[in-house]
Amino acid sequence: MRIVGLYSFNGGVEFVQQHFSNELDELKKAIENVDAEVHKTKVSREKTMPGKVLYSPVDLNKAFKTELLPLGWKNIKEKCDYSGAYYVDGYENPQHKKVFPFRDMDFVKNQLGIEVQFGKYSFMVYNVCAKMTIFKKLGHITAGVEVVPVKELAEQMSTGVSYFEQFVWDLEQRGVSDIDIPVMIIGIAP
Repeated sequence: MRIVGLYSFNGGVEFVQQHFSNELDELKKAIENVDAEVHKTKVSREKTMPGKVLYSPVDLNKAFKTELLPLGWKNIKEKCDYSGAYYVDGYENPQHKKVFPFRDMDFVKNQLGIEVQFGKYSFMVYNVCAKMTIFKKLGHITAGVEVVPVKELAEQMSTGVSYFEQFVWDLEQRGVSDIDIPVMIIGIAP
């Protein structure tokens, strides 16, 4: 795969280049090493493209794990301890004690967090505007990188997959908040 787009959210490109050059080099090499064509394995069952062979998000995510985990990148999981204190009087959620939820970040190394996202746009926005902020507050990261497909790649995946161009537009319309961390957005293509 190749990097074809870069967007600096809250100074993310400059911050990551300045403070995480080694980690960024590892990520760039990992992206180059992922052979997109090997992961064109998903046969569509969607009405709009029945039988068409598409890129598999699951397989692409596994390829990134294969590249980054041996280099010391780790998946970080944070247990969510949900409180029952906010239910109205008289309600006790029967699932409350059975659920063991968590949030995780795909890859973390030396305080840099990476999310590889081939899902819907809401997940991309959530990663940058909520999850990365939370993981900074918890002391796991100081900056982030979000790796997403550009439109060219997204069009060869299942319907509903968001893409770099749409994501950048959303972030530019939202603006930056005082709690946002520096995030480099990387758009990739086959």
